Amino acid sequence: MDAMLASISNQQFMKWMVYAQAEPFGEERADLRMGILAALTFNINRDPEKTEAAQPEDFMPKFGKEPEVLSKEDAIAALDAAFTSLAIAAGGYKP
Repeated sequence: MDAMLASISNQQFMKWMVYAQAEPFGEERADLRMGILAALTFNINRDPEKTEAAQPEDFMPKFGKEPEVLSKEDAIAALDAAFTSLAIAAGGYKP
């Protein structure tokens, strides 16, 4: 990376920074894309009477933060929703 930074001008570097703000790329953007797909899959298959709609951020990794501790009931509900979604997607479960 040092060689790359040494080979571009300050002006080029600033242009890349502006571009990255306008059109994000890299791992954070990939995490957001996957979060969107995961939330979509979850929301399509959820029972609206039992669970709230998920947001992409719910499925994105949170680095440097303490993991959220779920209650036993919330953990069971999350696992139930996940496995039900998988069963529906596989065609082995009809709600």
